[in-house]
Amino acid sequence: MIFPQIDTPAVLIDLDTAEKNISRFQSHCDANGLRVRPHIKTHKLPQLARMQVEKGAIGITCQKITEAEAMIAEGGIDDVLLTYNVVGPAKLARLRALAQRVRLSVVCDSHAVVKGLSDVFREAPDPLIVLVECDTGAGRCGVQTPEAAAALAQVVAAMPGLHFGGLMTYPPVDAEESVQHWLSRAVTLCEDAGLVVPVVSNGGSPGMWQASKVAATTEYRIGTYVYNDRSLQARGVCDWSDCALTVLATVVSVPTAERAIVDAGSKVLTSDLLGMTGHGHVLGRPDIAISALSEEHGTLNAPQINLHVGDRVRIVPNHACVVSNMLDHVEIVRGSIHEGQAQVTARGQVW
Repeated sequence: MIFPQIDTPAVLIDLDTAEKNISRFQSHCDANGLRVRPHIKTHKLPQLARMQVEKGAIGITCQKITEAEAMIAEGGIDDVLLTYNVVGPAKLARLRALAQRVRLSVVCDSHAVVKGLSDVFREAPDPLIVLVECDTGAGRCGVQTPEAAAALAQVVAAMPGLHFGGLMTYPPVDAEESVQHWLSRAVTLCEDAGLVVPVVSNGGSPGMWQASKVAATTEYRIGTYVYNDRSLQARGVCDWSDCALTVLATVVSVPTAERAIVDAGSKVLTSDLLGMTGHGHVLGRPDIAISALSEEHGTLNAPQINLHVGDRVRIVPNHACVVSNMLDHVEIVRGSIHEGQAQVTARGQVW
C-alpha cells in the first residue's frame, strides 16, 4: 500500500522534486540574465518560499495582502510584490502597515487605484513602489495600450507618496513576440517622458522556458513550476516525474469492471479543466480517466479498471495551485520517505 500511515484523501509534496524544479528554473534564468520572483500562491508554504530565496530568487510575488503577511511572519521574506489592485479603505490600511515591515511593491491599472494608494501613503516615511500593470493580450487586468501605460506611469510618478517602479504583465501563452513589442514600446514611451523603468516584470509557468524571448523583461514571476501539474505536462513544459504535488486517494467502491470511486472529489482535486478533459492523471495508469467529480467522490473509468476496494492511487491534478488551498495540511515526502505534515500557512488568505 502507498504510504499506509497517511489517511486519505491527502496532498503529498515531494520536496526532492520541488527542490529540483526550483533549482532548474533558477539556473535557466541565471543563464539568461533574468531575476526570479516566484509566486507563492501555488504552494502557500513559508519553507518553500525560503527555499526559493535561498536558491537565488530576489523576493516573492503574492496575490493578496494576507498571503504576504503569512509569508513575512513565518517565512522571513523581506521583498514582496503584490500583483493585484488594492482597493478599499480596509485593504489600503493593511497595505500601509505591511509596507512598514518589508520592501513592498504593488501594481495599478487605473487613476482610481493610484489615487487610493497615494491617499494612504502621502504621509508615509518612504514612498510606495508602484508598477503599472499592462494587458499584453491575456485579457485580465491592465492598461490596454503602451501609450496608456506611459500615461499612467506619469500619473504615478507625480502623485505624493508613490514612486514609479516599472511595468508588470501576465502574458498570453505562446505570444512572446507580441508581448516583447508591447513592452518595449511602453518602456520607450516612459523613457521619452523622462521616466526610468527599473523593472519590467513578466511571468507565467506555461511560458517559463521561453522567458528570455521577451527581451524587455528584467524579472520573471512564476508559480506552478515549483510543483507542476497535468496542465503543464499537457503543454510539454514538464514530465510526470517533475510533478511534486500529488493527491493520494483510496478506492472506496468498484461498482463495475470499468468503474471505481475514490475518496477525492472536487473538494480536493478541484474541478478546473484548463481546456482538458478529465480531472487529473493517475500515475502509472494512463488508461484511467478521471471522468467526473462530485464533492467527495472521484469517478475513475477504464476498459478494465483492475482496482479493488482499499487500493490507493496517486493523482496529478489538473491545477496544483487550487489544490494547495483545499486542505489545512500537506504531507511532506522525499521519494518513498514520509517526513511529516506541514501546515499550509497561507491557505484561505484571500483578502
